[in-house]
Amino acid sequence: MPKLTRITGPALLVLVAFASLLVALKLGGAADAPLVVDPGEVVRYGLPMAKMLNNIGAAATIGTLALTCFALARDRPEFDRALDIAAGAAGFWAVASAVTTFFTFLSVANVAVTFDDQFGRTLAFFLTDTELGNAWLITTLIAAAVTVLCFVVRNIWLLIGVTLLAMGGLIPIAQQGHAAGASGHDAAVTNLALHLVGASVWLGGLLALVLLRSTLENGRLGVVLARYSTLAIVCFVVVGVSGVGSAALRLGSWSSLTTGYGVLVLIKTFALVALGLFGVVQRRFLVARMATHPKATTRLFWWFVSAELAFMGLASGVAAALGRTATPVEQVATTDLADPTPAEILTEELLPPELTPIRWITEWNPDMLLALICAFGVFFYLAGVARLRRRGDRWSAGRTVSWIAGMVVLFYITCGAPNVYEEYLFSAHMLAHMALGMVVPVLLVPGAPVTLALRAIHKRTDGTRGPREWIMILVHSGYAHVISNPIVSAVLFAGSLFVFYYTSLFSWATTTHLGHYWMIVHFLIVGYLFVQSMIGIDPVKGRLPYPMRLLVLLATMAFHAFFGLSIMTSTGLFLADWYGAMGRTWGATPMADQYAAGGIAWSVGEIPTVSLAIAVAIMWSRSDTREAKRKDRKADRDDDAELKAYNENLEALARADRGH
Repeated sequence: MPKLTRITGPALLVLVAFASLLVALKLGGAADAPLVVDPGEVVRYGLPMAKMLNNIGAAATIGTLALTCFALARDRPEFDRALDIAAGAAGFWAVASAVTTFFTFLSVANVAVTFDDQFGRTLAFFLTDTELGNAWLITTLIAAAVTVLCFVVRNIWLLIGVTLLAMGGLIPIAQQGHAAGASGHDAAVTNLALHLVGASVWLGGLLALVLLRSTLENGRLGVVLARYSTLAIVCFVVVGVSGVGSAALRLGSWSSLTTGYGVLVLIKTFALVALGLFGVVQRRFLVARMATHPKATTRLFWWFVSAELAFMGLASGVAAALGRTATPVEQVATTDLADPTPAEILTEELLPPELTPIRWITEWNPDMLLALICAFGVFFYLAGVARLRRRGDRWSAGRTVSWIAGMVVLFYITCGAPNVYEEYLFSAHMLAHMALGMVVPVLLVPGAPVTLALRAIHKRTDGTRGPREWIMILVHSGYAHVISNPIVSAVLFAGSLFVFYYTSLFSWATTTHLGHYWMIVHFLIVGYLFVQSMIGIDPVKGRLPYPMRLLVLLATMAFHAFFGLSIMTSTGLFLADWYGAMGRTWGATPMADQYAAGGIAWSVGEIPTVSLAIAVAIMWSRSDTREAKRKDRKADRDDDAELKAYNENLEALARADRGH
């Protein structure tokens, strides 16, 4: 690729981004002077420009780090070069974030820039005592920390931590976007966070490819490009789905597409579709052709990348303008409502209608993150099964059905009626908890996802770590050996119940969005580990003999019963300032609902455990049958040599006794 072309790609990204931003600010009306308080033309244009540069810097940092961990070899020059690029991008991100913070302060405070003590105190108050100021301060500090870490860290495990830290720098900003504090806040935050992370890996990975060209050896470009293409496909789906979810929250109806905000959404959608087509051509044509005609394809590819970066610049500019454009659906914080209900004050959402039998089916509140996890879980599982069949290997249909059923149940629990009502009814919360910890793992574990992945995913031979290598490392790590130990997993599974519900963890998980995700992940993992230690097909160390497994299951059943009874007989209300303060005018009283929750903990926790006990008994019986058949076959082969040796040993002992 000529040097001019290597410069053209990033230059096109920035130029098109600035041009599209200016046009989008005019189209959406974000550049117009407000009627009440005008921070000035410099702030009105400077803030979205700084924010756009902040987004590009974050994308370059995160995308380069993700590509380094997933596609680059530690013993090649490309690895160190990529980390230098990430460090430079993170430094740019930190500066852009600081400038954005300053412009945000000027926009919110509407004060003139001076150099006196009062201006400094006002700025300090904004940074330390307001949510918006805290968010931008945290983002700036994270970007600065990532800059330093990229210079000093070379261990792959630590680099994964640095990558996650960089992604975490996007979360505070996602919490301050459109709909922050308004109805649909949690969904808006999740959608925006997914959108930012997906776009960052996608755009930043492509920028990293361009900047790494001089260090990629002959033949390496096609390999790295194929791996990036896999990441890009996943990111395309994440960005597209989260973008649709965000637009639906802010547009409200199809007619809103004619507004300034709606027009910008259409332009961004056009850019996204065009980028999807670029990805199809890249994966279907260029990657395959690069392996057979590297010289002829390479020049075409780099010009192709320049055009792709131009469309990414269009999307970046419009996205920055959308953040400053008024939405058709008015975003009103709960604190600004004239007469908010107790439920609106506590949850920032309207109280749902009364829970009736039919509403267990009709009420939905999709969580985009968990919905994507379920969809990807089904897709990649079926893709692995298809790959095995193409090469002539077999995979049990029962395992496939079990895995898909588990994902369907997980989707319903996290996106259906349980997700709608668990903030308002302790019983709905307990049902979701028990299903996550017992029902879903009982369906997922027989699917043997680790075994399928190790058989279906190609092994890498160039020293990099792909999905298969990371799975192998995790499965054989010391940490995995400890937590997968049957006794440890049983203690975690049963002990978590009391630790969670009788400490402040329950309040944190119920009242905060992050705590809600932690609860889902924790109980899903501990439930999976426990079920895996009982009936798992995937390889683990230290699996108990069948009699001991039955004893552990019986102890777990007794523990569940004791836990359920402790809730049913409790005279105080769990989270009285939450479940007791919702102001519900329908359904059971909070105490009666808590009694029902204890019954659910007892019954729903026992039914899967009984199923596990039956499964262990069947596996024990089949194991004895297989062992008997094995011994019979061995006896047929060696003319029952083991029995003859045993009889001869008895005769020798008898002779010795007679002689004595």
